[in-house]
Amino acid sequence: MGAPLKGFRDYPPPDAGARSQIRSRMRAAARRSGFVELETPSVESLDLFTTKSGEEIVRQLWDFTDKGGRHVALVPETTPSLARVYGARAKAEPLPVKWFTISKLWRFEDPQAGREREFSQFNLDILGVPGIEAEVEVLATSAAVLDSSGAEGLYTFRVNDRALAEGIGRARGIRETAPYFHAVDRFRKSPPEEFLAELARAGLSPGDARDLNELFRSVAMGVRPADAGPFFERLASLGLDAAAREGLERLRGILDLAEAAGIVDRIVVDPTVVRGLAYYTSSVFEAFAASGDGRSLFGGGRYDHLIELFGGPPTPAVGLAIGDQTLEDLLRENQRWPDGEPPLETYVICVREDLRGEATRIVQVLRSRGISADRDLLGRSFARQLREAARRRARRVWLLGLKEVGPDAIVERDLSTGAQREFPRSEVQRSE
Repeated sequence: MGAPLKGFRDYPPPDAGARSQIRSRMRAAARRSGFVELETPSVESLDLFTTKSGEEIVRQLWDFTDKGGRHVALVPETTPSLARVYGARAKAEPLPVKWFTISKLWRFEDPQAGREREFSQFNLDILGVPGIEAEVEVLATSAAVLDSSGAEGLYTFRVNDRALAEGIGRARGIRETAPYFHAVDRFRKSPPEEFLAELARAGLSPGDARDLNELFRSVAMGVRPADAGPFFERLASLGLDAAAREGLERLRGILDLAEAAGIVDRIVVDPTVVRGLAYYTSSVFEAFAASGDGRSLFGGGRYDHLIELFGGPPTPAVGLAIGDQTLEDLLRENQRWPDGEPPLETYVICVREDLRGEATRIVQVLRSRGISADRDLLGRSFARQLREAARRRARRVWLLGLKEVGPDAIVERDLSTGAQREFPRSEVQRSE
């Protein structure tokens, strides 16, 4: 009984405080970009996720029959819930809609590095914008969100277009998109022999499979925007159909607008990014550590038809989800994880027992003024109270009852510089 269930984690202090700081920074960054917060339930009807979430998530659903006889599931991703909410509010909601969510989610899968059965995601979604402005706005905001968390300079965005990806496969003879995308999605996770076998199972001839393998491996690190022109010409020479060429032009447009947004240096074009979820319709993107190590930091893309599945009007949409565990791993590996709870502003120390009531009053006055403050609750010695103030990373201590000053004086000591000043207790009055 001393440990949580498999796939679940405790976050005791200071980790819980550090996670709270990260979420606060991310919230503030999203709001600076004009996003507003949405909150949805942790349990939804099972049908919400079996409709269009994709086979992998359906296999991982934590579903059950509740006491009312309804077949429900713990929420494994936020987008279907968002689509349900918007579908019900579409007539009253002015466009564009820019929502962010911070949600706890559940997937019944084997726990591994960067992935537990219970986790949190930070989502950004824009509804009602058909053009690539939405993709760039979401990517630019995600850059601000990641930078605010402490990850500046540590990540790379990998972008692609599913219409282009599907067109590349069609030019090589694929007939069914799902098995082909499944194979491509596993490119980075599979050794060459296994990847070729996956392409063969998707219907490609050995020669076409080898050609695609060579194409993908030649740009395994992604194509920088400065080199995108020759690469796009190479793709066009494959004999792409009209839909794939439109996808190629969308990618060109995203790179151009990303330069104006100041994020083009963080982007590479990656033809192997297709995303596993079934509802993506064109642009797709993922973020990885710039070193190339580790799991994806986020995934997302355009999902223009999802709102209609939940009774809403046809609504273009773009979104992405940032995972908490992979982001935490990245920050820790680079010594950028916060210390925990913010430092205490003031720790009130009383030298004499008869001043404990006065210490309590002063602490409450400070708190009423919005200043974080605390005092000893265990009757510890003066020296131990000073050690506790240091452990709490207090910026200053207020000392009551020192013999070398007047009986009604407070001595303030800055714990970083050692500087002191003296002032009368009468200056600390309750706010009315």
